Parts: sequence; structure tokens; C-alpha cells
Amino acid sequence: MKFRSYNYRITWILLSLGIILMTVFLFFIHNTVTQLRNEEIKKIKIWANAVSRKFEVLDNVKTFFDNLAIDEHNKVQQFITAHKYILSQPLDSELNFYYEFISNNRTIPVIITDEFNNILLSQNINIPNNQTILSGKLLEDFSLNPPIEYTASDIKFKLYYTESIVYSNLKNTLYYLTNDFLSEIVNNSISIPVIITDSSRNTIIAYGNIDKKLLKKPFFDQIIAEMESSNNFININLPNYPNAKIFFETPKFLTFLKYYPPIFSLLIILFAILIIQLLKITRKSEQNSIWIGMNKETAHQLGTPISSLVAWVEYLKLNPENEMVCQELTKDINKLNVITQRFSQVGKTPKKIELDLISVIKNSVDYIKSRTSKKVNYNIILPEEDCINIELNQHLFEWALENLIKNAIDAMNGVGDLTIEVKNESKKILIDISDTGKGVHKRDFKKIFYPGFTTKERGWGMGLSLVKRIIEEYHKGKVFLKQSSIGKGSTFRIILKKQK
Repeated sequence: MKFRSYNYRITWILLSLGIILMTVFLFFIHNTVTQLRNEEIKKIKIWANAVSRKFEVLDNVKTFFDNLAIDEHNKVQQFITAHKYILSQPLDSELNFYYEFISNNRTIPVIITDEFNNILLSQNINIPNNQTILSGKLLEDFSLNPPIEYTASDIKFKLYYTESIVYSNLKNTLYYLTNDFLSEIVNNSISIPVIITDSSRNTIIAYGNIDKKLLKKPFFDQIIAEMESSNNFININLPNYPNAKIFFETPKFLTFLKYYPPIFSLLIILFAILIIQLLKITRKSEQNSIWIGMNKETAHQLGTPISSLVAWVEYLKLNPENEMVCQELTKDINKLNVITQRFSQVGKTPKKIELDLISVIKNSVDYIKSRTSKKVNYNIILPEEDCINIELNQHLFEWALENLIKNAIDAMNGVGDLTIEVKNESKKILIDISDTGKGVHKRDFKKIFYPGFTTKERGWGMGLSLVKRIIEEYHKGKVFLKQSSIGKGSTFRIILKKQK
């Protein structure tokens, strides 16, 4: 028992050490994962901040572009005003300023025609010598802006103008910056799923790191709602798309990292439980092998002295005076044969037959009663039924019952009251075996059925372990210490299920 207690302590020490090491390991894993997740979240914030800053640059370029367009439009209007003024004044008037203003326009391509598109004046554009009417490709090039019609000296004029080279270059630059900006957003290095929509959220301008199939209804609305709920979208003004919106979400692997520590902990716990169960099964298998081997060897060793005792009884019967002794010896020899059969059946699937439980209990009590102290008072309480039929292996069940009765007698030191009460319920049968012995400490309630546990100086600690195996494994019942008080006694209960 001391060796078992020592092994028990060693097992708990190793288990506690394993739990501490696992806790420390999980602590470092949790910290590492948390730092990694925080770093990724920082990257997302930096990305969002960079998007906002680049948008500010793009917005400033667009503002400058819009101001340049307004400036060029104002110059065209001033050009028309100067032209009107020149035509309305006498030929000898001092008009150098206005002529100079018109001639100084070296950036905006301008063509002035009459109401029938006959070319009257052109500037900053090369017109073929033989072309006098604004038509064809030339008209197409100057149709980006609607012509400005005005009247001077009762003559109707039309002024056609197109973008200046500076304006066109800036427009191309803005277009390039916009496309580069969108490309950088949707193809970001940290693999953030991104969707850029117009102000109505219905038209997709660009997207990245997201399955195209998910951009169809109704998945699209759901994705937008999820992105908006987890992150604040970014408003931007893009060319042709004022008040556009950038929706983005946290990468899925960050969500996985959030749940990684508890999942990892659960897997380790499950793995530890599996290892413990495998160790228990292995140890139990080894115990069973040893248990079966010991019982078979015991049964084999008992065979020879039993045969010898049978011969001696036959010899004693030759003398009539030994008749009473021979009868008692024969009973003991028969009992030894029963014990031998019990040992030989351990490890095999026991054969159960339908027997009268009351008769089996009475036979066991009668045999033990005749061989114990007369100071033990037996009190047998049976149900009203004369017979309770149940499937049993008689040899094994009597063995279990006798072990419990002998333990009760030993607990009373051969003096006291022993009560066996049988209750016949609808679905089960209860057998209570009570004594008035020394009792069991509560701390030992669960230990008493362990192999090797005993409170006796010369006990092996195998009796109750054998009882538990016979009742629970072979008869699919249940046995436990129902109650016990120090100095007052104990009650063991056997529960047997009835066959349906």
C-alpha cells in the first residue's frame, strides 16, 4: 500500500509539473500571438493612414487641376471680351493692349468662326492651308467643350477651344495618379480585402483580395455591412466619383490568431486526456494480465491438494466413527472446488443463467454463518416475494457476496450485528450489507476499491477490488460504500439491473 501511495504521489507530481510547463508554454504562445496580431493591426492602421494621406495629395492635385480648368475657361472668356472690344472700336483707336492680350495666348488652342463655321481666326493650332471651314477631324478635336457663341458689331461668332498642352499633361498625370492610387489600395502588401464603391455603394470602382463571386447580390450587401461594422470606411473624392468610399476588413488570419491560443490549449488538453486514458488502459491491461495469471495459477495449484483431501476423506470413511467429520470435510472440499472454479473463470466471459437470487444469498450466508463466531448476529431482511429470478454467474456472485460479508465480520472483530437487506424495485434489485464495525474514514471512501488498498495489518487489499470487478464488469451492476461512520459501522450497496 505504501508503494502504491508513493506511485500515486509521483504521478500527481509529474502531472502537476506537466500542467505548469504547459501553462508557461501557453503563456509565451499567447504573448507571441498577441504581439503578432497587434503588429498586423498596426500595419492596417498605417495602411489606412497612408491611404488617407495619399488621398490628400491626390485631392490637392485634383483641386489644382480644377482651378486650372477654371482659369483656362476664364482666359477664354477674357479672349472673347478682348475680341468683342476690338471689333466694336474704330480702326484708328488705340487697341494695342487688346491685341497684345490676344497674341499672348500661347497655351489654349482657339478657333473663331462665323455662324456657318467658316474659320476667321485661329491660335495655337496648325490648320491645313486648304481648310477654310471647321469640319471633320478638326471639328471633332474641338468638340470636347461646347462652342461659345457671341455677337460683336452685329456679327455672330463662335469660339471653339480645347485643352492646353499643360492642362492635358496634368489631366494625364491625374489619371495616372488616380489609377496608381486605386491599384495600391486594392493590391496592398498586407492582403487586406478592399472594395471601393461610388457614393451610392452600388457601383464597384475597384476591389482587391476578395473573391469575385462574392461581389454579386446578395453577398455584396452582406460583405459591405460586415466591413462597415468592423472598420470605419474612408471617404475619398475621385475623378468622376465624388464622395467615393473605401471599405476594408481585417484579414481572416488575424481572426484565427485571436482564437489560436484557446484552440491550441484545448488541443493540448485533449491530447493530454488521450495520453492519460491510453496509460490507464495500458496499466489496466497489464493488471488484468497479472490478475488472470495469478488466478489461473492459484486454481491450478489448488487442484493437487484438493485431490489429496478427497482421497483422505475416502480413507476416513472406512471408520464409521469419522462419519460426522467426513461430512464436514466434504463440505469444505466442495467449497474448495467452488473456489477453484471461481479462480479459473477469471479472465473469461462468465456464463450467466437465470437463478433465484434469494436462494443464492441464503446459501452464501448459511455457509459463512456455520464457520464464523457465534457472537455475530445475522439479520436477513428479504422482500415478500419467495423468488426473485435474475441472470447470475453463481460462483462469481457468491464470491463477491462472501467477500463483503467477511469484510463486515472482520470490521466487527467477530462481534456485532450483520444485516443483509434485499429490496425488489421495478427496474433494479438493491442488496445492502450493513455491519456495526469500526467504519471507514470519508477520505478512504473511493480508495477502498483500489487493488492493494487495505486497513488490515495482514490484508492484501484485493477483496473489494474483486467484488467491484465481479459486480460491475461481469454482472453490469454497481457496488459502492453507501454510508460509514467511525465506530458505528458501514453499509455497502449492490445494485443489479433487472432484465427487460
